[in-house]
Amino acid sequence: METLQATFFLFVFVPLVNPAPPLQQESLQFYEYDTDVSMGSLTQDYEMQSKDIRKDGANVSLDTSLVLQRDDSQLDVPPTKDTNLPTCLLCVCLSGSVYCEEIDIEAVPPLPKETAYLYARFNKIKRIAASDFADITTLRRIDFSGNRIEEIEDGAFSKLLLLEELSLAENRLVKLPVLPPKLTTFNANQNRIKSRGIKANAFKKLTNLAYLYLGHNALESVPLNLPESLRILHLQYNNITTITDDTFCKSNNTRYIRTRMDEIRMEGNPIVLAKHVNAFSCLRMLPVGTYY
Repeated sequence: METLQATFFLFVFVPLVNPAPPLQQESLQFYEYDTDVSMGSLTQDYEMQSKDIRKDGANVSLDTSLVLQRDDSQLDVPPTKDTNLPTCLLCVCLSGSVYCEEIDIEAVPPLPKETAYLYARFNKIKRIAASDFADITTLRRIDFSGNRIEEIEDGAFSKLLLLEELSLAENRLVKLPVLPPKLTTFNANQNRIKSRGIKANAFKKLTNLAYLYLGHNALESVPLNLPESLRILHLQYNNITTITDDTFCKSNNTRYIRTRMDEIRMEGNPIVLAKHVNAFSCLRMLPVGTYY
């Protein structure tokens, strides 16, 4: 009797992981806390709509999906501010991007000189020093959302001439730092900022600034000298009690129209907007807020 021999071949398919390029503009995820109003086509993906990030890897966002590819021994490294390990052993470094999310660091880690995108969300960082970015002039995006930042040293961002997107949301700031000139998006929601903590010309020279988020702070008035480039302005849930005819418009020019402004949110402030009708005469849409 012939013996039938069956040969089994086990094929193991190993997915090839191609390093993803730095996130493009349309996929940027910035956080907008306690809000359910979208910002427009360019910002729907990155204003406070990021997917949850869990340490166990069960639900990982696009920004941090590559953390699963690290060696298990790296995941066991205790991430403290006193560690002497290189940044790229504590974080994930990939194609000019550095991901240091939820690892309990208390200071900005030394960055590779070619870093363009830094994600350091949900840590315990308390202070940003001028030396942190002194040699990293290639940065285009920084996200410090969900830390404990109380102080930003003068000049911390002054050399970042390519920086376009900066998020300091959900920290403990009482004043704003000097911002780099090419910013298009600035998010400082969920801080403790008062009007005296914003200089009169803080935004005047930011001619590319399109998205400004200052909701859930302690502002008593709308910031002055808002640039013409501004499209979205969030000031909800502050302590704003007054507004002038020159806040958004030009009282000496009745024909002036602010053509780029698409959205102003002022709900949750004690001001009654109906008392300041002339302040909105140049806008295409009335601000969101209380009118009676």
